[in-house]
Amino acid sequence: MNPVLSRIPVKMLGDVLSTRALERIIQDAAQERRIHPAQLDAQALESVLKKEIYRRLQTTMPAQMAKKRVLDVLAEVQRVAAEVGTVDYVPVDLSGLEEGVRRFTLYFDWPESQRLRGVLSMARQEESVGNDVSALLQEGESLIEQMDRRLAEGLVLQGQDLAELQASFERISAVGGREVRRLETLLEQVADAQKQGMLLPGEVERARTISLKLRRQVESSVVQSNPGETTPDPAAEAKIRALELEHMGRRLGDVLAEFGPLISVRPELEAHAAALSDALASGALTEQAVAEWQQSLNDQRSQLREEQLAQLGELESQLSQLPPGEETDKARVMLGLARHTLEEGGLAVSELRDLDLTVQALQSSPGGASETLRQQRELSELERSARAVAGAAEELAPQISQAREALMRGEDVDIDSLYSVLERRMGQAAQEREELNARADHVVQEYDTVRDLAGETIQKLGRLADTLRAQRRLGQLSAQARERYVQTLTEAEALLDEAHAEHQAAQEVTASFGEDALSDLLGIFDLEGTEDSAASDLFEIDANEPEPGSDLLVDEHSQVTAPSETSASDAPANAAESGFNPFAFLPGAAPAEDTSSKAALHAEADDSSPAMSITEPPMTEPEHLPEHAWLITHGQRQAGSPDYTAERLAPLLESAAELGITRLRFEDSDWSWSARRSAAGTWRLARAADAATLELNHGAWLKQD
Repeated sequence: MNPVLSRIPVKMLGDVLSTRALERIIQDAAQERRIHPAQLDAQALESVLKKEIYRRLQTTMPAQMAKKRVLDVLAEVQRVAAEVGTVDYVPVDLSGLEEGVRRFTLYFDWPESQRLRGVLSMARQEESVGNDVSALLQEGESLIEQMDRRLAEGLVLQGQDLAELQASFERISAVGGREVRRLETLLEQVADAQKQGMLLPGEVERARTISLKLRRQVESSVVQSNPGETTPDPAAEAKIRALELEHMGRRLGDVLAEFGPLISVRPELEAHAAALSDALASGALTEQAVAEWQQSLNDQRSQLREEQLAQLGELESQLSQLPPGEETDKARVMLGLARHTLEEGGLAVSELRDLDLTVQALQSSPGGASETLRQQRELSELERSARAVAGAAEELAPQISQAREALMRGEDVDIDSLYSVLERRMGQAAQEREELNARADHVVQEYDTVRDLAGETIQKLGRLADTLRAQRRLGQLSAQARERYVQTLTEAEALLDEAHAEHQAAQEVTASFGEDALSDLLGIFDLEGTEDSAASDLFEIDANEPEPGSDLLVDEHSQVTAPSETSASDAPANAAESGFNPFAFLPGAAPAEDTSSKAALHAEADDSSPAMSITEPPMTEPEHLPEHAWLITHGQRQAGSPDYTAERLAPLLESAAELGITRLRFEDSDWSWSARRSAAGTWRLARAADAATLELNHGAWLKQD
């Protein structure tokens, strides 16, 4: 019989039932049939799934969910049985572990990878003398599954990092220079690795560091004051600090993940980690503090490995003095596995603890320690399983500690009750996962309804929606991946609320402006991303859209104005507007009229009638202007409060004037802008938080001439 069938329920239900419980159920079923568990066929497994396993699942989750999970496992069992068929049972060899070690060679510093290399070395050693290696093979397969899951979760995180870095690169690429080229090369390397299913954490970290440095340069150019001014822009300063804290938060998370096994065994390190997390939350964390702590952890890990090697030598000496026996042989395998793990660069905290307890039990009762040692191993397995379930490790830690103390006193321990706690937590985690998936589906569906809009909010929401789709496809989640899933959902839901608000505001304005206005209201012009482009590429014009300041209920082109009411200064402007066609390059656009004769007529009128001459209107004093409004002449701010962004727009408005453009509407990441050029050549420029507010606060002022 194909041995993989009996492992399918264990693999697919390991997130809701403990591996120990599933294996015990399958072993009991095999014993009833007087066969080896690997000889159970699809029909036998169907009976086990529908009876014992289904009843066990109903104690931790709703019956409907339990039924669905059982049917999923049964379908997989039948599929594999149909593909592979029935064969004679053949004992497994080490090729699976060897393949796993080869696949994860790149990730040699993962604790699971270090442990797997130790398992393979010990399995080869035991096989060479004819000893049973089934327990080692089972642990190796479990480690490979953990690394497959970790790799899948890492690729999702790397894909999210890559998307954010590429979006940031679009903003800073115009800076130019060696650092920009280096960042571009790193992003290409990470993108290639992502396609191949490989993780490049070092390259991602370097790319994040360079990107932050370049973003600082770009944002600092906004913070810097104009000549004669000393007050920096608080918004730009806050943005720089937010970028730094985001980067340091990722650095701190990477350090916590890398040194987790060390931190978990030293209370003073756990306290320091909590203090750094609090500093990050309050905005007081510095990059130097994270770097210094990382170096300190490196030194302490090396020191701990030396201490563990010395402790291992003492245990080996004690074990050599014990009489031979089955439990002594198992202890020697544990000791050899711990040594291989340390030699591969890992830590053996739990292994040394179990070894110490085992040696003490064998020394106190050499012939009657089997039951005690079996329970100790079950407690260790329970502890490892609890680490992967949210809330389980914290709830079970004191109970496991008490159980170990009771075993050392020779008392019996009710381990089944502890497994009940674990399985209850597993059932809760499975239900929470269903809720998270439902929330993710909702975000993705709602994003699809607003994805056609432009703007920074929609772009970032789109990247988070892609991440949610990838996280949704993941199988069983580690504790860290679950936290990232929740964090992504929280950020995406907040952005979705903003997107809905923007969409609602756009719809309200569209109802007044007309159907063609919607695409212009959100993100027509991304100031940050296109600062250095040519002026002709920076502006979009909608000739059919009314500008701020026009009567929303009356078509100004249909109004009849008496000749006597038309001011002399309007005539050249009207002639200029009728002569310039900014859409002449579009297919099907009407050709511009020949303006040479009109220009001649206007020139004659200017020469013969002084009343027709154009004079520069007096500049409005800053205190007489609306808030967030400016007058721009010849590419310079003439009136209005000093503002770095507005003054950077001034030369762009001059370039627009050279193209014959008389009114503009655009957006950057923070503001909606509108500008209108008078017949005298002066630009009125205003901004507001959104298009509707801009129309309300500045529309009438922009229309003045």
